[in-house]
Amino acid sequence: MGASSGIGLRVAEALASRGFKLGLAARKTETLKEIKDRYPDKVEYEAIDVTEKDAPERLNRLIERTGGMDIYFHVAGIGYDNPGLDPEREADIIDTNSTGFARMVSAAYRYFRDNGVKGQIAAVTSVAGTNGIGEMSAYSASKRMAQTYLVALEQLAHKERCDVAFTDIRPGWIKTPLLHEGRKYPLEMTLDYAVPGMLRAIARKRRVAVIDWRWNLVVGLWRMVPNCIWTRMNVGMVTGR
Repeated sequence: MGASSGIGLRVAEALASRGFKLGLAARKTETLKEIKDRYPDKVEYEAIDVTEKDAPERLNRLIERTGGMDIYFHVAGIGYDNPGLDPEREADIIDTNSTGFARMVSAAYRYFRDNGVKGQIAAVTSVAGTNGIGEMSAYSASKRMAQTYLVALEQLAHKERCDVAFTDIRPGWIKTPLLHEGRKYPLEMTLDYAVPGMLRAIARKRRVAVIDWRWNLVVGLWRMVPNCIWTRMNVGMVTGR
């Protein structure tokens, strides 16, 4: 989900080239059609906007065309810094990253549960979800919500004896179309560097995978900072403006 650009597109291309059967989804389908044309027997696609109420129904149609689902991988999301707190931008981020996330991940969970299918739900959240970042208030809050939602679903899966594994992938900055051109981001990574680590995390069914080890150290350190100190720190996720 979210396969038309950035991380989603790179993962789709990597898996298709290795012979996996894929169901790809995004709001815009031009890129998805190109992958389908290259791998006609391995790829199906569907136009899905996670902010629309018919998105779960469209996901189910895609699952039917692919002959089932073993892994649901959620990458769809938006994000940008918004220190001015423009209300429409804040609302758009929450609508896509929180409401859309819950809509689609719950749909995937229901598919596995209701059909008695052993499966895996993997989602790209962010290191930003591990603490509140002033310049990215809605974004960091939405990613924290996604991380908590996966924990809650895992608890529900145990209660319902549903055989679903959960993988929370938390990358730092990756050079994708979401980033501003010409800006320098701390510990920025390329897709070529970051995506193989994500694929390994999914294959090994890691519960939480921070991408990469440098960000793992950063997250470990800032989680130790008490809120009374953190809220007085000048934490900037973007440099070189």
